[in-house]
Amino acid sequence: MIARRTLVAIVALAGLAILAACSAKPRVPKTFLSDRQLNLEEFFEGKTVAYGQFQDVLGNVPRRFTVDIDGTWDGKTLTLVEDFIYDDDATEQRVWTLTKTGEDTWTGTAPGVLGTASGVERGDTFNWNYKIDLPVKDGTMRVNFDDWMWLLEDDRLLNRAYVSRFGIRLGEVILFFEKK
Repeated sequence: MIARRTLVAIVALAGLAILAACSAKPRVPKTFLSDRQLNLEEFFEGKTVAYGQFQDVLGNVPRRFTVDIDGTWDGKTLTLVEDFIYDDDATEQRVWTLTKTGEDTWTGTAPGVLGTASGVERGDTFNWNYKIDLPVKDGTMRVNFDDWMWLLEDDRLLNRAYVSRFGIRLGEVILFFEKK
């Protein structure tokens, strides 16, 4: 009898943990916190710097980084050259090619990204989704990003990305972008 109760309790706790992990993500807002309009092509054109970290689901922060970004906009395509410098002095460069596909919609590609990323701007918010093979110590790890950006001021952007694998949240990347 005790073993059955223990099993039921474990299953219930696991279910609650899965629900909690899945329920705390933002949604595209119906109302906005500000009257600012995020336009990726305007914000990222030129030089931008970002400061960020990865935090796993247990609250550990195993990695911090800085990103220098050089953005160019040609009227349809936004190219972002991102130079990462990690706290362990490792470096990485990622080049995103984003295409504006509608008034508020974008697609994008970058080395390591599987298929095409897609995103939607709404007011001061941008939501971006993609699957990527991230470099790790022993090779790469395929993960999904549910990436959210909020324009705080004309020259400041907050980014919170939910990182998952096989539908299980691994952690979050938090970034703060600032125009140079």
